[in-house]
Amino acid sequence: MRTALIALLAFAAGVLLMLGLSRHATSPPAAETGHQVAATAIAPAPASSASVAGTDDDNSASDNWPQQAPSPEQVMYSQRTMVQKALAELGPRTSGRPNLYVVAFGGDGDEDVFRNEAEYAAKMFPQRFGADTHVMVLENNPGSLDKHPLASWSNLEATLDGLANLMKPDEDILLLYLTTHGDEDHNLLVDMDPLPLDQIGATDLSDILNKRPFKWKVVVVNACYSGGFVPPLQGAGTLVITAARADRSSFGCGSDSDITYFGRAWLVDGLNHTPDFMEAFRQASAEIAQWEAKDKLTPSEPQMNVGAGIAAQLAQWRKHVTPGPAVAFKPASPTAVLDRPSGSH
Repeated sequence: MRTALIALLAFAAGVLLMLGLSRHATSPPAAETGHQVAATAIAPAPASSASVAGTDDDNSASDNWPQQAPSPEQVMYSQRTMVQKALAELGPRTSGRPNLYVVAFGGDGDEDVFRNEAEYAAKMFPQRFGADTHVMVLENNPGSLDKHPLASWSNLEATLDGLANLMKPDEDILLLYLTTHGDEDHNLLVDMDPLPLDQIGATDLSDILNKRPFKWKVVVVNACYSGGFVPPLQGAGTLVITAARADRSSFGCGSDSDITYFGRAWLVDGLNHTPDFMEAFRQASAEIAQWEAKDKLTPSEPQMNVGAGIAAQLAQWRKHVTPGPAVAFKPASPTAVLDRPSGSH
C-alpha cells in the first residue's frame, strides 16, 4: 500500500513538473514583455514613410507657386526694393494743380480677376485722365511676382509713406482701389500662398490711413460685405465707395471671370464715360442692379459716403483734366504670366 502511494505521488509530481516546464517555455517574463512593448512604441517610422510625408507637406505648401518665379524667400526679401523702384518710376508731379495718385491693390493671388482689375486701373487712369495721374500697382498673383510689389499690409504702408513724400498732402488726392474677397466681419483677403501675409480689416485700413497726412482721399473697396468699411473710413475730405452694403455679397469674382461686376461697372463703363467718380458710381449702381435682377441675385447695393470738402477738391482736379478716349478692358496678357506647376488652380 505504501509502495503504491509513493508511486502515485511520484507520478503526480512528474506531471506537475512537466506542466511547469511547458508554461515556462511558452510565456516570456513580465520584464521582457514590457521591454518589447516599449521598443515597439518608440520605434521610428521607416525612412520611406517619413520622406513621403515631408514631400506631401512641401507640395501642398507650394501648389500655387509658379516654377519660373523667384523662390518665396526671394520674393519676400525683394519687396522693399520693388516698392522703392515702383515709387521712383512714378511720373513727376505737375505743379500748380491737384494731382491724382492711385494705388491699385489686388489682394487675392488665387484668382486672376483681381490682377486684371489692378493692372487695368494702372493703364486706364493715366491714359484717360492725363499726366497729372500717377498709378502704382500692388498685387498678389503667380504671374506677376517679378513685376509688381505684393499687395500686403507692409507694402501698403511703405507705399503710402513714399507717396506722402512725393505728394502735396493738402492739395493732391489719394485714390486707393482695393479689390479682393471680403468676409462678414469686414476683413479683406490678402493671400499669396504660401507667403504669410496679414489680413486687413476695416479698422486696420482706417488706422493705416489716419497715420498718414493725406487730406483728400478716395477709398474704393471692391469686395463682399465692403459696406462695413464705410463707418471707420468716412470723414471730412474722404469719399468712400464700396461694392456692396455691409451685409451683402458682391458678384463677378471667381476663376471663370475676367472682371468683377463692380470693376466692370465703375472702372470700365463708368470712368470711361465720365471723370466724375461720384457720377460714375451712380451709373455703376444702376447697371449692377440691372445685371443682378437679370441673374436673379440678391442685390449687392453698393454704398457711397461723401465727406465734407472732397467733392469740391475733385471738381478742382477735373478742371485740369481733358479726358482721353475710352480705354478698352483686356485681361492681363497671358505672355506676362509665369509658368505655373501643373497642379495649380
